[in-house]
Amino acid sequence: MTVPTTDAEAAAALEALAVEIARHNRLYHGDDAPEISDADYDALVRRNAALEAAFPKLVRADSPSVQVGAAPAAHLAKVAHARPMTSLDNAFSDAEVAEFVARVRRFLKLDDEAVALTAEPKIDGLSCSLRYEGRRLVQALTRGDGQVGEDVTANVRTIPDIPQTLPQGAPDVFEVRGEVYMAKADFAALNARLLAEAAEPAKARQFANPRNAAAGSLRQKDASVTASRPLRFLTHGWGEASVTPGNTQGEVIDCIRTWGFPVSDYFCIVGTVDTALMVYRQIEADRSRLPFDIDGVVYKLNRLAWQARLGVVGRAPRWAIAHKFPAERAQTILQAIDIQVGRTGKLTPVARLEPVTVGGVVVTNATLHNRDEIARLGARVGDRVVVQRAGDVIPQIVEVLTRDEDRPAFVFPDHCPPQYGGCGSEAVAEEGEVDVRCTGGLICPAQRLERLRHFVSRGALDIEGLGEKTLVELLELGWIAEPADIFRMAQHRDALVAREGWQAKSVDALLAAIEAKRAPDAARLLFGLGIRHVGQVTARDLMRRFGTLPRLRETAEAAHRSDADALGDFALIEGVGPIVVRALGDFFHEPHNLTAWDDLLAEVTPPPFIHETRASHVSGKTVVFTGTLETMSRDEAKAQAEALGARVAGSVSAKTGLVVAGAAAGSKLKKAAELGVPVIDEAGWAAIVAAAG
Repeated sequence: MTVPTTDAEAAAALEALAVEIARHNRLYHGDDAPEISDADYDALVRRNAALEAAFPKLVRADSPSVQVGAAPAAHLAKVAHARPMTSLDNAFSDAEVAEFVARVRRFLKLDDEAVALTAEPKIDGLSCSLRYEGRRLVQALTRGDGQVGEDVTANVRTIPDIPQTLPQGAPDVFEVRGEVYMAKADFAALNARLLAEAAEPAKARQFANPRNAAAGSLRQKDASVTASRPLRFLTHGWGEASVTPGNTQGEVIDCIRTWGFPVSDYFCIVGTVDTALMVYRQIEADRSRLPFDIDGVVYKLNRLAWQARLGVVGRAPRWAIAHKFPAERAQTILQAIDIQVGRTGKLTPVARLEPVTVGGVVVTNATLHNRDEIARLGARVGDRVVVQRAGDVIPQIVEVLTRDEDRPAFVFPDHCPPQYGGCGSEAVAEEGEVDVRCTGGLICPAQRLERLRHFVSRGALDIEGLGEKTLVELLELGWIAEPADIFRMAQHRDALVAREGWQAKSVDALLAAIEAKRAPDAARLLFGLGIRHVGQVTARDLMRRFGTLPRLRETAEAAHRSDADALGDFALIEGVGPIVVRALGDFFHEPHNLTAWDDLLAEVTPPPFIHETRASHVSGKTVVFTGTLETMSRDEAKAQAEALGARVAGSVSAKTGLVVAGAAAGSKLKKAAELGVPVIDEAGWAAIVAAAG
């Protein structure tokens, strides 16, 4: 993969990664239907982090480094977490674990003092937070996007591992956090039962793996369905607490264990990196014998006071890390290569394999990623290949063992393939990209369903009742083909009521849900159109700047004509680079897109977009730290500033809002004086932090 060497190349790569990673987050956390392995996902995140480290000025507002999970499901009530449910950074080698501990030492300015860690298996389940008030279970939330989760309280009450009350002496408010999971044996039995109970075995619902089974079971509308599923719970931490019953991670986990919550038998405290790695090796050796799936070992700093000082950066705490296991592999035969056409027109090659068991799961499909990956591997139909499975999702082909054998090369299509539901339009790769995409847009049948699914999804218009099954039916009937058609569904009411599986009540509920979106949020509507490189965060940023969709279109069209004022308008939006501007210009340049746009805005009336922010002393300001800080490291100071909504810069300019000067401050302090920038000392900064709570 080409390594960016210029700001423009890096900005383009970061934009593409932000969109791609956000999509995989939605598939994994929101839809329980991941398309790539954990290893592939981790590789994307690591590439993003490496680019951000190399080009720190280009870090985006929607950076994957600060995103956790995905938006909550539409059919479950959305509730804000009292304390965010963060994710974890990953380590893939012993050296990275050692660097994690070294980083903790540097941040906290520790010398020879021992750094004790806790270690425990990283179970592959669904994160859940259990809130107790007055020692009674009052609420259970999934992770959701880390800030807002799904209310699954009624469902959680059916899980035997979870106490309904805490014992005398427990804090008045306490959130126990852990993973809801399904044991491997229970998963196999559930699939067997679903198959036996199915009227048509060929159409029986079968879960792909225990994690999907647990997620699907916990997020049911009907708690009685959850009760019929063998769900379990394993504790790994806590959230909000009126009193923390201990000074270390180990003490609090031991207390939670005495309250009746399951905790891993492998949970232990280690005093050195070498001991932590010994625990990792032991858990890895025992992995296949464990009753549940795990994908690594989690290390956490044991001392809570140090955890508090380290805090959280982006989406993950500085005081914890997940040490991932290597992927599992097997050999099989590549029987065919099919092409899938996605919502954005991307042509994705999928390998059809002779069935093979990898890590206890029968694998028949694997991702080949893109045209370049097929060429790199030299993959051809009939080859013997090595298949890698990591994270219990669709595997990948990592090696071809029969490259020397004489057989025809695979010819990647240069047109959207009709045999796979495509439209026959030209398929091309944009300059600097590896993905080949259909140019047909909304006229492409293969993209139409995915684009409509995206339009009504919870991150976009969030129209209740318009699931894939319904969309497919309406598409086949010819009643919908583009977003505006959804808002004309009322004219088909009687015909829909007359169809099998529909009743007047369900049809009217669907039509009411559609009517409720006649004045949608402009940013959601923009995101729902599926314009390349315009994700949720970018859509909000665009609407904050332009206010209305007509003004956005007018400016985008002018920018496409290289109008200097329009280009300058876009340049003022942080995180919106030339790739987004070009994508908007290309969208509005296509006649069929303009027709769809005008048709849609004839049916809906989004109000002007208004964005509210919480004011604080340094919110929105650029802060510069200079000199030697005595009470904290530079990293800790930066983290505090960012947590208060400020931006930290390395040099003083006319745009600087505040300079914090430590001991022996030099040229930056002089520059601040010349420019009249306010200057405070370390104690003054501590007062600002304390005042902000």
